[in-house]
Amino acid sequence: MAVLPILKAPDPRLKTKSKPVAQVDEGVRKLVADMIETMYAANGIGLAAIQVGIPKRILVIDLAREGEAPNPQVFINPEILEQSEDLATYEEGCLSVPEHYAEVVRPATVRVRYLDGQGEIREQEATGLLATCLQHEMDHLDGVLFVDHLSLVKRSVILRKLAKAKKLATV
Repeated sequence: MAVLPILKAPDPRLKTKSKPVAQVDEGVRKLVADMIETMYAANGIGLAAIQVGIPKRILVIDLAREGEAPNPQVFINPEILEQSEDLATYEEGCLSVPEHYAEVVRPATVRVRYLDGQGEIREQEATGLLATCLQHEMDHLDGVLFVDHLSLVKRSVILRKLAKAKKLATV
């Protein structure tokens, strides 16, 4: 397993629409293991493959709190089957948009179909933080960042700060 570098906005690769996984094989399982290790190393609760530069429809999530046993979940080729009309607001952050947080409104409940790490088809209803995290990570698979849900002014401010930080880091 390896910790992979995480792409940071405004890297244009984050806007790439990810391709479906044809088969869950050893290569996919290795990528999943590396993504989980990367997510833990970055103290994240979710990570999409495109965030490590790989445009495949794979995401990992672990909502275990500090002191709880790790509980990583793998979602390959996830799709939303149903979403509630009820909405929920969560303050979201992102490993690809470091040190920036904003409230995002999303459906409160979603039902998703996906392949697990063994390639088995699963369905799951998610509410609360899991529903938000799934939608956030699934957005990545379509080239959407959480800042894209914000007003143009808020999004522009955050992206300018990230571009400036990137420029200063390369000097």
